[in-house]
This record gives sequence, C-alpha cells and structure tokens, in this order.
Amino acid sequence: MLNRSKKIFLFISDLAFLHLALFLTLVIRYQQNTWSENWRNHWPKFLPVFIIWLLILYINDLYDLNLKASSRKFLSRLSNTAIISSLLATLYFYLRVSSTITPKTNLAIFSVIFIGLFYIFRLLYQTLLSSSQLTENLAIIGFNEKTEKILAALQDRPGAGYSTALIFKTAEEVKSLEENISDKNIHTIVVCDDFGQGSKLNDILFSCLAYNLNFFNYPDFYELISGKIPVEEIGQNWFLENLSEGSKNYFNFIKQIMDFSGALIVFLVSLVFWPLIALIIKLESRGPIFFRQKRLGKNEKVFNIIKFRTMREENNDRSLTIEGDSRITRFGSFLRRTRLDEIPQVLNILRGEMSFIGPRPERPEIIAELENRIPFYKTRLLIKPGLTGWDQISGQYHSPSLEDSLEKLQYDLYYLSHRSIYLDISIILKTLATVMSRGGR
Repeated sequence: MLNRSKKIFLFISDLAFLHLALFLTLVIRYQQNTWSENWRNHWPKFLPVFIIWLLILYINDLYDLNLKASSRKFLSRLSNTAIISSLLATLYFYLRVSSTITPKTNLAIFSVIFIGLFYIFRLLYQTLLSSSQLTENLAIIGFNEKTEKILAALQDRPGAGYSTALIFKTAEEVKSLEENISDKNIHTIVVCDDFGQGSKLNDILFSCLAYNLNFFNYPDFYELISGKIPVEEIGQNWFLENLSEGSKNYFNFIKQIMDFSGALIVFLVSLVFWPLIALIIKLESRGPIFFRQKRLGKNEKVFNIIKFRTMREENNDRSLTIEGDSRITRFGSFLRRTRLDEIPQVLNILRGEMSFIGPRPERPEIIAELENRIPFYKTRLLIKPGLTGWDQISGQYHSPSLEDSLEKLQYDLYYLSHRSIYLDISIILKTLATVMSRGGR
C-alpha cells in the first residue's frame, strides 16, 4: 500500500470517527428516543467543525506515517490540535449569528470522544502496520552504498510499510531469486547492482513476472520512500524523462494566478502591521528597515530579495547565518521564528520574481560555487524560487555546507519533478504548522 493510500485511509477513518463522536455525543446528551431528531439538527452545523478538525490534524502533521502514536511528539501535536480545533469550533458557533444552537457542552463532549477514538485507533493501526500481514517484504539485489542508504531510509521511516526480507550480495545468489519469492513472501524487488550482468539479471527478473511483483531501480525506490531524488545516481536522461515542461502549462497558469492573488491579499492584510514592525526594528538597532540582497531567480535572472532586517548592521560582514548567531537582534529572532521577516517577499512575488512555493533562492556566488561541485545544481533555477518549499517542510535544517546543499538539491529536484496544485497546497499547510510551532532560524 503506497503512502498516499495509507494517508487517504487515515483521513477517511478520521472523518468516520468525527461522525461517530457526534453520534455518541447526541446519544449521551439526548438519550436514544430523541437523538435522531437532534442528529438532523446538529449534523449540518457540525460539518464545518469536522473540516476544522481535519485541517488542523493535517497542518499539525498528524498524518505523518512515521510519527509513533506512543511518542511524546505525537501527544504534543494532538494536544495542540485539540486546543486549536476546539477554540476555532467555539468561535464558529458563537460568531455564526444564524445558528440556532450554541453547543458548549456538546462541543466539549464531542472533542473528548473524538480525541479518544482518534488516539486508540492510531495505536491499533500502527500496531497492525508493524505486523507482517500489513508489511511488504522487500528483496534488494546488490549490497553497496545504495543498499545502505535504502536500509537507513527505511529505518527512519517505519511508516513506509516495507520489511527487508532478502539481500542478494552476489550474482550467484540472485539465481535463487525465483525460489525465494514464495519462501520469503516477497512483494517488491529493488535493483541496486546488476553485478555487470545486466542482460542475465533482466532474464531472471523477467521470469518472475508471473508472481505479480513490484520492480524498482534504486533511484525510483529511494525517491518513493524518502521524497528525495538521489542526484548522484541520475543523469541527463532523468531530466528528459521527468521534466516535461510542456505538460505543466496549465499548472503554471493556475500557479501564477494563485501567487499574484495570494500575495496581494497577504500584502493588504499585513500592511497595517508594517509600520509597527518597522518602528521596533529602528528602535532596537541602527540601520535600514528592510534587508535587500541579490539572489538568482528563474533562468538565472538576478533580483533583490526583500525581508525585514533581523540583524545588526555593526560589524556585519554579510557572512552566512549560523546557529546562535550574535548578529541577530532580539526582535529579529522573534521575526525569524515566526517567519514574519519573510512577509516583504510578497513584493517579490507580485513583481513575478518569486513564487509562494519553490526552491529557496540563493546568492549568485554561492550557486556558482555549488554548480562546480554538485552535478545539475543549476537545474533548480528552471522554476521560480519560493518563499517556502519541499525542503523547508522536510523537518530538517540544512546549512549552507556542501553536504547539506546536496541534500537540499535532492528535495528541490523532487519538487521540480512532482510539482502540482495538490503538492503546493500540502507544502503551504505544512509551512503553517512550522510557523505555528515557531520553528524558525
């Protein structure tokens, strides 16, 4: 079962539990002989409450298949979801003038029941998922660095639903593949090495077609489980096969409209706060209100990125930011954690230099250096840079180091290949979760 299918299953289950929680609430409150009439009265008005809960669950990343329900992190996110959803639901009812019900007690009972159902189900689901019946047995052909990366990725992502049953380390061992398929109940085969015998290996794999297996090469399987493209394993053919820009015309048109309208709304809504932010910046330290710096945009076009200034100007050599950087002001730290320093970039979006979603823009000199050291680095410039992106919601902080830049590129290439309205909305919601948790730097 693919990750998206699992998430859809969890979403449908949560929707069912929301209905069940309302049903049980009405039975408890109004007894069996009158609950049906109350159901007809309450259900239409509770539909927006259901949407609120599902949205906050998603924003708080509670559909992360690798997050253990027994962990403190899961419980913290669930508590946060319960508080925010309950407050928004309360506001919805008490601000909705046309509503004929003000279910303060019902909301409290409903929330408690749903949280209980949600948590118990997630515990049971993850227990079942870890069992052999719901895990696909995996056979890997080859034992090398690629194999080790796959094993590490699977260990970090138990929700992927794969269990490594066999690793064939030599060409001789691969000859026993067919007889091992039934013995080990193999569902998926990943080729990490053909041992220099490509045609012979293809013959062996071809003979296994009748077993209804899933076949992957290393780059495709690693992309599937990690959400990254292993850039060191791909060549020009990968870009020709995966970046069909002609098919993106409709998406690009819709994205351009969404970018402009969204940026205009954010600009107009936030504009009232700009004078206050500007005043605090000026009072705390000398220097301009805005930070401007040259960045490379789509097709290597240079533009000036605009942010609220968060650093002191004194003794600032404009070097890359490090953890605990002493140049960051107290208010600047707050702006960074809440991402408020990024708001002026809506001006870059309105000017067509940036998008809401895309690879983060880098300085020209940094890109020139990385292009010489990382293959295909400039391919990230095929699309507009973004205010946030696939890498930013990965849950990992990536420094400007060579190793981390390679990691960022792998996420950027994944977005480049898979970008869609669905993926953009997902990134926006996950970014909101980051802002809510004040996870900035």
